[in-house]
Amino acid sequence: MEVLARPTTTDRGDRIIKVNHAGEHGAVGIYTGQILMARLTAPKMVAELREFRSHEQRHRATFGAELTVRGRRRCRSYWLCGVGGFFLGAITGLLGSNAIAATTTAVESVVLRHLKHQLAELQGLDTAAVLAISSIVSEEQQHHDQSLERVRASEFWPRILTPIVSSSTEAVIWMGMRL
Repeated sequence: MEVLARPTTTDRGDRIIKVNHAGEHGAVGIYTGQILMARLTAPKMVAELREFRSHEQRHRATFGAELTVRGRRRCRSYWLCGVGGFFLGAITGLLGSNAIAATTTAVESVVLRHLKHQLAELQGLDTAAVLAISSIVSEEQQHHDQSLERVRASEFWPRILTPIVSSSTEAVIWMGMRL
């Protein structure tokens, strides 16, 4: 008896869901590290960071559930994203509120661009992946927009962190798609 795959999934959709799952794990790590340090350097941001982390935990669960339905394992970069995210969050959290906001804005700018590209690529090919990705876009946009309002662009940290964090985020996504 031949077992048929879910008709609404694709190998590309599987790979994207795996990488997004790992990325959300990295985002949880970033916010965890930032919360740890922001208690000392930016205590007024802690509640917002906890809210953002709760969103990322839900996003991670969404992609994790989709991997389970697809019978796929998580991405090989999952733990690297988590550990790397935590260190990025702790370092930028130590640098204060402007560094925290600049980091979130940079990460979410890259993430939002990738999510929009993924939605366009998978539309009509992988309904389940499109639904999972669509379910997180508005909260990712919220993280970006709220953080952007806090960034003081003329200050040192945004000018230094934005290109570093953006290119690092791109590199992690690129690597995840190939592991």
